[in-house]
Amino acid sequence: MNEAIIAVTIFVLVYAAIVSEKVDRAAVALVGGMAAIIFIKSYSQDVAFDAIDLNVLFLLTGMMVIANIMGETGVFQWMGVKAIQLGKGNPTRIMQILVLVTAVTSAMLDNVTVVVLLAPVTLVAASSLGVSPIPFLIAETLASNIGGASTLIGDPPNILIGSAAGIDFLTFLINMGPYILITLILFVLGLPLLFRNQLKIANAEVVEPATVDASTLITDDVLLRKSLTVLGLVLVGFMLHGFLGLESATIALAGAAVLILWTRESAHKVFHHVEWATLMFFVGLFVLVEALVHVGVIDVIASWLLETTKGNVAVTTIALLWGSALLSGLVDNIPYTATIIPVIQKLGEGGMDIWPLWWALAMGADLGGNLTIIGASANVVVASFAERSGHKISFVTFAKYGMVTTFFSMLIATVYLWAFYLR
Repeated sequence: MNEAIIAVTIFVLVYAAIVSEKVDRAAVALVGGMAAIIFIKSYSQDVAFDAIDLNVLFLLTGMMVIANIMGETGVFQWMGVKAIQLGKGNPTRIMQILVLVTAVTSAMLDNVTVVVLLAPVTLVAASSLGVSPIPFLIAETLASNIGGASTLIGDPPNILIGSAAGIDFLTFLINMGPYILITLILFVLGLPLLFRNQLKIANAEVVEPATVDASTLITDDVLLRKSLTVLGLVLVGFMLHGFLGLESATIALAGAAVLILWTRESAHKVFHHVEWATLMFFVGLFVLVEALVHVGVIDVIASWLLETTKGNVAVTTIALLWGSALLSGLVDNIPYTATIIPVIQKLGEGGMDIWPLWWALAMGADLGGNLTIIGASANVVVASFAERSGHKISFVTFAKYGMVTTFFSMLIATVYLWAFYLR
């Protein structure tokens, strides 16, 4: 059988399995990657394993360690309670504050970790207000994908793009930050309209602002100070990454190692909480996508795209933006991004200016992840948590809010790209 057909068949089967959510996505990605090595005779293990991007894997590992140690201090629970108190019992205001907290925190840590830590606080907040937690959880999930899109470390697709395109932390922030700030402000202002029928309290007079002393939620002041110090130094390191001549992964791992030693945390305990399934998902994905490159499938796609758009950078950029938003929402933005990156690289080799394409991909994949409940890792994690807590978020319910958010995000992105990259 033709090797290209074998590669595409394996890839389609893996995608279908991921979208179905009936099997573990890390397991199916690894099976797909190993199947590609086994059944594509010209695709050796050496070639396949060379495609595994250690910069991505180690960057994620380092940030997971820092986030998990910080989570032990109770700081995220403190943020949640302060949001309730600042909101003074008003559900809409509390939602807006929680959304801002989620978005800002997701820019500094990976957004999956943020939603995992804030979701339990959200249940308590909704319960104290006497309203359903589902609108809050959906709003925070959408906000985590918006906020995470602003930095190189906030959302997994960004890490893939930054590593492939050689974009450092500061450059990424300068290019994506203004767009995300505009989008976030409009999203926060639009929350009362988006969730207008979901935030009504039967008797508002019975709702009192939380009386809990938020300071009691910080369980370890010393650990918090140490965590914030290391996180601050890591973020500075990211910004000075080009000047220092260090890759992001080295900075993140160094920060994680220093924090473990400084806090005297058990390495076994710390690494037990690293999301190894996510990392192995990336490993399988890298191997699988490289198989498509190896057998020439990516070349064919790139040639078709170049011919269809006649090499017009503006047309290609806008088509990639909206196409990325749609496809990321349907098949999960991580595998989609990993698949499209080599296509963009191939277009660059053909002489096209691909700088605008990287930002179109980042905006489309990150914000397109808001389209459906399977569009991004944070969505899946929150949906699983909600169901375990007895508050199932259906595919249709999430899409009702996700589609509106994604559509307006893409409109803003279209104007932004045209104004700053395509004129």
